[in-house]
Amino acid sequence: MSTDQELPESQTTEAEIVSESTESSHTEIEEHEYTVEELKQELEATKQKAHEAWDKAVRTQAEMENLKRRTQKDVEDAHKFALTNFGKALLPVFDSVVLGLQAATGESEEVKKFREGSELTIKQFEALFAKFNILAVDPIGQPFNAEQHQAMLMQEVEGAEPNTVINVFQKGYTLNGRLLRPAMVVVAKAPENNS
Repeated sequence: MSTDQELPESQTTEAEIVSESTESSHTEIEEHEYTVEELKQELEATKQKAHEAWDKAVRTQAEMENLKRRTQKDVEDAHKFALTNFGKALLPVFDSVVLGLQAATGESEEVKKFREGSELTIKQFEALFAKFNILAVDPIGQPFNAEQHQAMLMQEVEGAEPNTVINVFQKGYTLNGRLLRPAMVVVAKAPENNS
């Protein structure tokens, strides 16, 4: 019987607690009634934040596209010009073979064999250069171009247009359009007037 009496008390107590907490929550939270002006200000502030976030997102996307393009170009250049240092190191060897062939004079059998071997080696070099897009710059008769030619000497030559290449000491080379080595040239100069 004593448990029966305790049971209604506990139920009453819980109901009172729920009722009190509901009343206290209504009294603690005072609802603020917004005016139209306050709502407009909040709307403008929210619009400004949304605009700033949109602007930041657009800028970030543009920056990522630029980064992607730059990275892609860097990778393409790395593939395209990976042989630059190797090509520069190979050119003096090629020049030595050509000079050796030019120096081999005489009609003996050994000299003929040497010349034949050197000519074959030069053809292999030229085929290798063509395969990897290493092109010779041989500018005889062309106007002097300081970006691709290195003037070693200026000389008066009758019948030659001033500022044109009249002789090449050493051919220049490009790799995929980029200069590996400038051509060493002799440039014609205008005749001096002796009056």
